[in-house]
Amino acid sequence: MTVRRVVPNIHSEAVQESRDFYGLLGFEEVMNHGWIMTLASPASPAAQISVMTHDETAPVAPDLSVEVDDVDAAYAAVRESGAEIVHLLQDEEWGVRRFFVRDPDGRVVNVLSHRRSGDPATPTDQ
Repeated sequence: MTVRRVVPNIHSEAVQESRDFYGLLGFEEVMNHGWIMTLASPASPAAQISVMTHDETAPVAPDLSVEVDDVDAAYAAVRESGAEIVHLLQDEEWGVRRFFVRDPDGRVVNVLSHRRSGDPATPTDQ
């Protein structure tokens, strides 16, 4: 399994103000679902920050997101380890397959893979 990127998720009720602030540091909006907005560096697109008010389909908002090339393998490894799964593995309508796990310090980590265009949704093994 390969890590593709790590994105801090900043919880905020001032999303637009946060966008303006991080814009001062060179970030530009690349995604906005209303409840989560991702900002990226145009010069280095993998350098990202997400600002979110809540999570639309999960019981908690994650503290950070880790994109991997094989989320199913990551899910199996985490389940086998006995770590606390906070949000079961599922396909989301915006094109990711993800789950949440709690790290040893209590932070919630969103582990995800993007589905490629044309890939069917994968059945969830919960």
